[in-house]
Amino acid sequence: MSIPFADLATILPELLIMGVACLILVLDPVTPTGKKDFLAWISLGVLAICALVTMADFGETTVAFGGLVVMDSYAAFWKMLLYLVSGMTILLSMSYLKEEKIELAEYYAFVLLALVGMMVMISGADLLTIYLGIELMSITLYIMAGLKRYEARSIEASAKYFVLGAFSSGILLYGISLLFGVTGSTRLSEISAVVNGPASEDPLMLLALMLIIVGFGFKVAAVPFHMWTPDVYEGAPTSVTAFMAVASKAASFAAFLRVLLEAFGGVKPNWNLIILAICLITVALGNLVAIVQTNVKRMLAYSSIAHAGYALVGVVVAGWVGVDADVSSRGVSSLMLYLAIYSFMTIGAFAMIAILRKGGLEGEEIEDFTGLAKRHKGGAFLMLVFMISLAGIPPTAGFIGKLYLFMAAVNAGLAWLAIFGLVFAAISAFYYLRIVMVMYMREPSAEQEKNTRLVLSPQVSVVLACAVAGVVLLGVYPGPLVSIADLSVLPIK
Repeated sequence: MSIPFADLATILPELLIMGVACLILVLDPVTPTGKKDFLAWISLGVLAICALVTMADFGETTVAFGGLVVMDSYAAFWKMLLYLVSGMTILLSMSYLKEEKIELAEYYAFVLLALVGMMVMISGADLLTIYLGIELMSITLYIMAGLKRYEARSIEASAKYFVLGAFSSGILLYGISLLFGVTGSTRLSEISAVVNGPASEDPLMLLALMLIIVGFGFKVAAVPFHMWTPDVYEGAPTSVTAFMAVASKAASFAAFLRVLLEAFGGVKPNWNLIILAICLITVALGNLVAIVQTNVKRMLAYSSIAHAGYALVGVVVAGWVGVDADVSSRGVSSLMLYLAIYSFMTIGAFAMIAILRKGGLEGEEIEDFTGLAKRHKGGAFLMLVFMISLAGIPPTAGFIGKLYLFMAAVNAGLAWLAIFGLVFAAISAFYYLRIVMVMYMREPSAEQEKNTRLVLSPQVSVVLACAVAGVVLLGVYPGPLVSIADLSVLPIK
């Protein structure tokens, strides 16, 4: 049976990226060692082409493959963000991989394959389609986490990520199977039609919903499903950690929100209090445990967990019972805005860690930043910008992201939740500004004094320029991104 051309056109970006990933795997063995960057530029080229294709389809809704895939403005927003994040990751990796002696061209193929999995998750209108996307993303990231084969902690990170990731995938699949038993379908629209009726009180349906929440909870690194995050972030190559912290989290939130609102939007009382509880403990534990970390990557791992908790505020607002559709939509758009802003400041922070390593320091311990302002004024200033943005201090984009989330909570009648978030945002300033204090208020050691120059390749300079531009410009003029997020929200049921 032939596949209609219109269906193939709907997933053209996925097909292009998958094709280039396979091409890179074929070209890798015949490409000379010193010419591997050529394959990275091919990867960047296909991302640019796919961005143009996706932009051309923005504002339209297309359903393909009998309802398995949907391409709408919501999916287009997330895909554009993922193209940008993947491109910045590839640029950051071109010099980082050489420095770490892991210059493997298949790395770029893995980035593209993971991206395809994320795109399938975002456009999935069927739970099995979403599950296939999750598996493609996860299996690729398991491999990428262990690319530093000469380091035991990298292999350990890969093994832990694989075991806990497989465990979470099993839970998610079991939830999908129970839901199929109750509703007779895995299509989100058909599930919605069934669960809005008598099935809403079926114990099996409630169990299936809880298992699906647990499965996605692992993917977004929400407490208590976060245990893999610190070890994996610390052990994986820094460029891979940046990719996981941003792209994987964004794609998982996008798919999670689509499932909750399109399949279970009519039974919000069955899940909104669960999401609220997860939100509260995620914000609290992520921020409190980050305070005692001495490794910057572990600190950013717990920071990432805390930011997942902040993002869940948007999910809580979108699912809060008794609010009108406009307020719920504001919860969705504020989450989308927050994760877009989070992408810039997080990639920038991890890029600085990678640069310090190339500059002769390890760059992964807080002490490695001692006296950085006296040795590398530009590098210290960039890290300062990213840290105060992560802390949510104005006039950076991090402040705008938290402002819109907390405003959405207040509009939903959840002012106490906004106050709770503000308190822990203030607590988070302690561990972010601790790095600033170490950079500006401590004297470097004699050994550190010898390092007077940061090694900045043109590619890394572009990454830092994009990250700083995003943090600064969105901090003072967020209007265009806010408007795009408002136009891209899912319809609230």
